[in-house]
Amino acid sequence: MMSKILDASGGVKQIICINWGTKYGPPFINRLYAMVQRNITPPFTFTCFTDNRDGIRPEVLCEDLPELDVVMPVNSRGIWPKARLWGATLGKLKGTVLFLDLDLVIVSSLDDFFTVGEPDDVVMAKNQTTPFERLGQTSLFRFPVGKLVPIQEKFRADPQKVADKYRYEQRFVTKNAPGGVKFYPRRWVLHFRQDCRRPFPLNYFLPPKLPKSARVVIFPRGLLPQHALEGKYGGKQVATAPATYFMNVITGRERRHSVFSDLRHYIKPTLWVGDHWRE
Repeated sequence: MMSKILDASGGVKQIICINWGTKYGPPFINRLYAMVQRNITPPFTFTCFTDNRDGIRPEVLCEDLPELDVVMPVNSRGIWPKARLWGATLGKLKGTVLFLDLDLVIVSSLDDFFTVGEPDDVVMAKNQTTPFERLGQTSLFRFPVGKLVPIQEKFRADPQKVADKYRYEQRFVTKNAPGGVKFYPRRWVLHFRQDCRRPFPLNYFLPPKLPKSARVVIFPRGLLPQHALEGKYGGKQVATAPATYFMNVITGRERRHSVFSDLRHYIKPTLWVGDHWRE
């Protein structure tokens, strides 16, 4: 099945990512490339669609951001600039591409992501935070170049209306991809908060786990791999010893949500993240 899926790309596994602005940039791109290289059987290509090529390692094939002459939605949680990748062409690439977010961590082989489904399928990671909704996750998904033109056109017609209706770009893709979508096995792509961190009160005694089934771990909504490695829940949280954090929450010194929510947020340093999330 792999050769059939890869026929249009000449047998080459094509990995893509996208970068704009200054939130991520070369360190994330270079690190992602290194993780891919360690966890894929050649031949493969790694293409980054970006607005700034400075500092990107030479093995990365850089392409300009595809043009999309719309005003991106505002006050919406979705990562809607990903819609730039849904056009009829995608740089020099033909056939199947596997999209990866810049802030995920690859912990095992990517090869099987090119074996699921048929060549013309859109195949998505399963969204772990909505178990009762058939929803995909665009942190990692595979599609044939040009297949998503109809949804790009629908988005282009009224970006804000689409964002207001679907809230997240992954819901828009799941509900509107031509021919529907298929899903990768649920346990291949894990959600750090949902699948790895320990429940309260074990989070004060044990570091987040890495289940054996994992191929990729994603870090949505502001909790980046660096935060997990340092032992803090997000960019605004200070890494502290368990007892110090516990008392800071109880006394209100470190309070952003409810007491119980903030107590659950504590994580010990996650050293396995550093083992994989590196050049």
